[in-house]
Amino acid sequence: MDDIDRSIINSLQGGLPVCERPYLEAAQRLGIGEEELLRRLATLLENGTLTRIGPLFQIERMGGAFTLAALSAPAEDYERIAATVNAFPEVAHNYERTHDLNMWFVVAAETPDGIDRAIERIEHDTGCKVYNFPKSREYFVELKLTV
Repeated sequence: MDDIDRSIINSLQGGLPVCERPYLEAAQRLGIGEEELLRRLATLLENGTLTRIGPLFQIERMGGAFTLAALSAPAEDYERIAATVNAFPEVAHNYERTHDLNMWFVVAAETPDGIDRAIERIEHDTGCKVYNFPKSREYFVELKLTV
């Protein structure tokens, strides 16, 4: 990663401009061309420096829902269960923890009922009980990591 990549990451954490050509405007602010910005972003995604570029939505305002869920996966079957959970389109991301509930993941659905249906299917396909931890209160934490 060079200084331009660092500038891209630091700059875009605040969001892309809302306009017809957001990458062009962002590139101009960075002093590079739009094609170079797109190429560099593709490289940062391909090499795993970035995992995602996109907006964050308040899904509830659009009628959807999300929840934090967890399960206890036996160590000898962890990889299979993780692959099964990750194959669900409702699962946004998955984390391994050193706890009895060793697999934590976010489930997002188009409707609140979709959460329950997804959890039921995950339980069926993994053979593991899924614990649902819905949000009880929302906090806004604007985390920006300077690189």
